[in-house]
Amino acid sequence: MVEAVPEYISFPKEEEKTLEFWNKHDTFRNSLKQSKGKPRYAFYDGPPFATGLPHYGHILAGTIKDIVTRFAHQSGFHVERRFGWDCHGLPVEYEIDKTLGIKGPEDVAKMGIAAYNKECRSIVMRYSGEWERIVNRLGRWIDFKNDYKTLYPWFMESVWWVFKQLYDKGFVYKGFKVMPYSTGCHTPLSNFEAGQNYKDVNDPAVIVSFPLDEDPSVKVVAWTTTPWTLPSNLALCVHPTMIYVKVQDIKSGEKYILMEARLASLYKSEKEYEILDKFAGKTLFGKGYKPLFPYFSHMKGTGAFRVLCDTYVTDDSGTGVVHQAPYFGADDYRVCTTNGVVEKDGEPICPVDASGRFTKEVTDFEGQYVKDADKNICKMLKEMKRLVHQGTTKHNYPFCWRSDTPLLYKAVPSWFIRVEQMTEQLLKNNDETYWVPDFVKEKRFANWLEGAHDWAVSRNRYWGTPIPLWTSDDMEEVVCIGSMAELETLSGVKITDLHRENVDQITIPSRMGKGVLRRVDTVFDCWFESGSMPYAQMHYPFENKKEFEDSFPAHFIAEGIDQTRGWFYTLLVLSSALFGKPPFKNLIVNGLVLAEDGQKMSKRKKNYPDPIKVVDSYGADALRLYLINSPVVRAENLRFKEAGVRDILKDVFLPWYNAYRFLIQNILRFEKDEGLQFVYDQEKLANSTNIMDRWIISCIQSLVAFVKKEMDAYRLYTVVPRLVRFVDLLTNWYVRSNRRRIKGESGVEDCDMALQTLCSVLMTLVQLMSPFTPFLTELIYQNLRKLIPGESEKEDASVHYLMLPEVRENLVNVPIERAVGRMQSVIELGRVIRDRKTLPNKYPLQEVVIIHKSPEYLDDVDSLRKYVVEELNVRKITLSSDKDKYGITLKAQPDHLILGKRLKGAFKEVSAAIQRLSPEEVEKFMETGSIEVCGHKLVQGDLRLIYQFETRPGVEAKYEAHSDNDVMVLLDVTPDQSLLDEGVAREIVNRIQKLRKKAKLVPTDDVTVYYDTSTSPSLTKVAASHSDFIRTLIRSPFVPYPVSPFADVIIEESSKMKQDTVGLTLTRGHADCNDAKEGAPFCRYSNVEIVMNGNPSCNLTVLLENPRNCPVVVSQRQFCTILSRAFFDGCSMTVVNDMFVDFNTVKVGHVVAEVTKKRNMSSAEGIFSDTSRAFASLNFIDDVESSDGPVSPFVNVVLAEKSGSGSPKIGTVLLENPPMCNRLDLCRLEKECSKLFQTGKAVELFTDKSCSVALSDVTSLNRKTVFAKLKK
Repeated sequence: MVEAVPEYISFPKEEEKTLEFWNKHDTFRNSLKQSKGKPRYAFYDGPPFATGLPHYGHILAGTIKDIVTRFAHQSGFHVERRFGWDCHGLPVEYEIDKTLGIKGPEDVAKMGIAAYNKECRSIVMRYSGEWERIVNRLGRWIDFKNDYKTLYPWFMESVWWVFKQLYDKGFVYKGFKVMPYSTGCHTPLSNFEAGQNYKDVNDPAVIVSFPLDEDPSVKVVAWTTTPWTLPSNLALCVHPTMIYVKVQDIKSGEKYILMEARLASLYKSEKEYEILDKFAGKTLFGKGYKPLFPYFSHMKGTGAFRVLCDTYVTDDSGTGVVHQAPYFGADDYRVCTTNGVVEKDGEPICPVDASGRFTKEVTDFEGQYVKDADKNICKMLKEMKRLVHQGTTKHNYPFCWRSDTPLLYKAVPSWFIRVEQMTEQLLKNNDETYWVPDFVKEKRFANWLEGAHDWAVSRNRYWGTPIPLWTSDDMEEVVCIGSMAELETLSGVKITDLHRENVDQITIPSRMGKGVLRRVDTVFDCWFESGSMPYAQMHYPFENKKEFEDSFPAHFIAEGIDQTRGWFYTLLVLSSALFGKPPFKNLIVNGLVLAEDGQKMSKRKKNYPDPIKVVDSYGADALRLYLINSPVVRAENLRFKEAGVRDILKDVFLPWYNAYRFLIQNILRFEKDEGLQFVYDQEKLANSTNIMDRWIISCIQSLVAFVKKEMDAYRLYTVVPRLVRFVDLLTNWYVRSNRRRIKGESGVEDCDMALQTLCSVLMTLVQLMSPFTPFLTELIYQNLRKLIPGESEKEDASVHYLMLPEVRENLVNVPIERAVGRMQSVIELGRVIRDRKTLPNKYPLQEVVIIHKSPEYLDDVDSLRKYVVEELNVRKITLSSDKDKYGITLKAQPDHLILGKRLKGAFKEVSAAIQRLSPEEVEKFMETGSIEVCGHKLVQGDLRLIYQFETRPGVEAKYEAHSDNDVMVLLDVTPDQSLLDEGVAREIVNRIQKLRKKAKLVPTDDVTVYYDTSTSPSLTKVAASHSDFIRTLIRSPFVPYPVSPFADVIIEESSKMKQDTVGLTLTRGHADCNDAKEGAPFCRYSNVEIVMNGNPSCNLTVLLENPRNCPVVVSQRQFCTILSRAFFDGCSMTVVNDMFVDFNTVKVGHVVAEVTKKRNMSSAEGIFSDTSRAFASLNFIDDVESSDGPVSPFVNVVLAEKSGSGSPKIGTVLLENPPMCNRLDLCRLEKECSKLFQTGKAVELFTDKSCSVALSDVTSLNRKTVFAKLKK
């Protein structure tokens, strides 16, 4: 049997319970066991570093991967999901360098590589436990136990194998190349690493003079933003064909040569200089000049310090003269080697060490960090009179992605993979892959491939996979090792770990008589390792050869757009070089998750919420759906807003959960009221004749087909909005319009069909949504499956074991979907009108007019007219194809903001022309979506369309109109008192339902509603005239105050309704006729009929409780005692029989007392003396149905002060007992009330609830209510 669903839910807490369920039953691994033997779906997980905690970028990519792989499992594939760890490289080493204070290679040498790597190994998995906990908490199913780490020896061995294949194919060479260099990490970076962290910085911008040898009075002037490269200057470069000028500075008299187009870089006005000569740049070629510094002046004799020509010089910055420091710029190196200034194999002029400090060659600045030396260099140039101009410039500059220090471009020796020669192969293989979105593949990635340079894969570091090259001292003999076995064969040394401390000392005997070969002292770039993961994760080709070859290339990978120059690139390069084909078939690229202000998320700035706190507040499902239902899955950027996650709960999860809760509530009600067991049977769906049933069933089947089609195309950005939209259709359209059917108001069979429909739709929805929101779908499924025969017994069943449902084509009904869609358009337009006129939907309107030129459209709406009537709360629907009949004209107004900004000066003319457009022209614009006005093409968004009513004879101006450019809706908004009264009645119903919700009642809870409208005659009138209407809507008795004395009060409240106030009290159970009868006592009672010595004597009343719920008679003995005192002056009474009555259960009773009195013979007194005895025979009659009330006059009393329970104390005082005897006056009544409530204080009595009118007369109080207030 299904379990009742609570009204309130904590999604995060329920998710934690679901995690416990998954862990208990090992659900993920069971799902893998179930899919074993099915077709394999290969998935590669890019390895993150475990030296930091997951951020939103990881969460986003992980969610995409989880959704796709879960969907693949649902589609009948076996999907292994192995987590990978990137354990080597700069992220780890940089942490150790910071911790140990290591400044450069010499510090590592002092402590030893073994000790250094030991430190690296100790932190490499520092956060692995947190990663696993967070990834699991986010609902991602991935195998941590069967993971891969790039530090595993078997992984490293496969990396060696990859490199050897490349080496054997001729892809590997050693070169000397200018590369981005990180002085913070003491290593070169690849070009794609250098592109990961650009920043806007202010750098010095200086213009320096270079006197020509032929005429030192003429000086070529060059501009640079890197003064630290000037000590290494060996040449100047100009553009061969652009025009240069020789000018004389008016102020100083100096003669300068620079590009004509760049005169503005030195002069603000033409008056500051005089042009002496003009010539092409090639005129300067070969001219010598005086070196800036003497450090390398000896190279003047070998061709240095000359003006060179190259077309890379531009006219958009500087002076058009570029200073050449060949070992600090790629273009500089190319130009200088081409012109023989330096030799490729020559000694490099690179006086900067690994830490970015000048070496001893630069004597004046030795030991200074180059960026810090800029100021000192400029100062010296000024003293040497070589500094022409000094300023600053703001530009985009690359920083190290790990150490966040500025990169230097510096020539370093490195081992390279030839990439430039395989550009065509890379582009071809790229074309064979499928990317979502495709523009990233076709533009960003293809452009990168076209301009790809050879890949420098060696790093001058320690913690990484050693490059497996053993060379002779003269580098003429090189051996590349591809496995541990091969190394053992060639060296005789067996090893089990491939890190540097284990292989650096191993030598290989030379085959060429060159002694021994030693390993080169570099390690692989960690990107080479991650690019090798398809092979290394399976220890290919040493193990799993067939498994790899059967599943390569992968079906799917996914990462952020920043990986287009990272992992995507290295995967493709290695796969193309090794196998000539792409490494994957399908790829989803996500955009970047930024802080709410659009800046990069920064721990230092604390400009984003902690992901775990967000999950703890809203749940993982909400975070997942927020990220996936955003532009970020289309490779656009997302500004993360915590409010967006909260909105997912409000707009999606809570309506979905409430629809599920509503279903369960009504299944339980159905079983209780009808005595039938509800069993889910999807075969019944085809039998429904209800159009809304058929519509929602058709919609869910269409949704299944859509999700399958779009997920097969990996278009999450179309799937998720459609799923979210369906939740809205289900909750705000189907459930809303079928509430009464689901509640059973249209009969058992129709109720069962509505429940079957809603159950089926929810069951299908949880299957479709399970990859996206794995927790909530599991929660709902665990209860719904109890409705399926045979499923409730399976303790470990999970929604994630289920395959995708097949589309049931026989249930798809396109015409009905079309008709309901049109109905929804009409209703939404009507709601807009209501909102515009501030007319709440509770207030009915007289008429809605629907205008459309298509008869089919009108027929569709007509078939659903009852839903239009209900949703718009109108009395009448009119369908028409003639808008002229209603005097409607269409006018256009310009959007001032959009057009004013675009048209500028022409806006005034265009605006006037727009307002002169005829209705026919505006209608044509609506059809085509564009119009030309004054030579300007205007499209949708440029114009605002306004519907106006023409005043015509016989046409009453009572409608308000709105249109969606297809159908037009008119609402009669004229006021009508009967409609307003019904609206007020609906307001009362609304307050009652809110009070039920506040009391946490469910639909199966029977209540009685008491109302007090005494402060408003108009409200009293509406409540009375619409009582049947209200009673039908609330499905409970609707009774005026006072509250029945027998009622068990649940909650009471006064509620404002505009200017009026209505008091409402909900009591437990449905009140019967006596409960509802006015003038009944608040307390339970019994009337007593006295028969004395066989003759009827009198009647009296005994109160069984007073105050209410405080029993005074619980036994026959107590009853006799009260009877004796009231009638027999306290004489002893003996009961000769037993009534067998439980007075605790008596509401209204009737007792016949047959009394016989006997004289005490020993007394001289009469028969009425105190010594006389009475013998009674008592007979109880249950008199609830026939009683007209107590025989004795009484007054009900309410103590105005509240009791601790929140309900007022109430009781009953008998004004006479027996009738006509013991009459109370006002003073005695007040005393009785004080005793009644045991206040210990005197009370005052009032006739009104607010205690403003004092009681002055007791003669007409019978069966009325007074209010008691304690005297102060």
